[in-house]
Amino acid sequence: MAYVFIAHDLAVVKHVSDRVAVMYLGKVVEFADSDELHHKPLHPYTQALLASIPEPDPSRSVEDKPVLEGEVPSPRNPPPGCRFHTRCPFAQPKCRTDVPELKPGPGVSPEHLVACHYAGELTAKSA
Repeated sequence: MAYVFIAHDLAVVKHVSDRVAVMYLGKVVEFADSDELHHKPLHPYTQALLASIPEPDPSRSVEDKPVLEGEVPSPRNPPPGCRFHTRCPFAQPKCRTDVPELKPGPGVSPEHLVACHYAGELTAKSA
């Protein structure tokens, strides 16, 4: 049986889904096995969604969590290039002009797809 479950809370999604597609402004930016997506997120938007999950650890400060800034574009009139570039902390000039292709990501299973020009570099920085 298959079903579509739409949510912003990836903590809940992990418990009800085997495979997860993360979308931003109507486009899939990452698609992977639920466990792999939670342990090796490649797209900055996926990383931000996972970072927003509350942790029941009083020693962790809320200030330790990244916050997305920037303008949220209209889905009716998305920006050129990568739709996430207006909020991405890693955006480069190429992101403003070229639409990233959804393709297998670096260092993950071949079924783990990501649409980010710099996913390999972001993975290396976060390792």
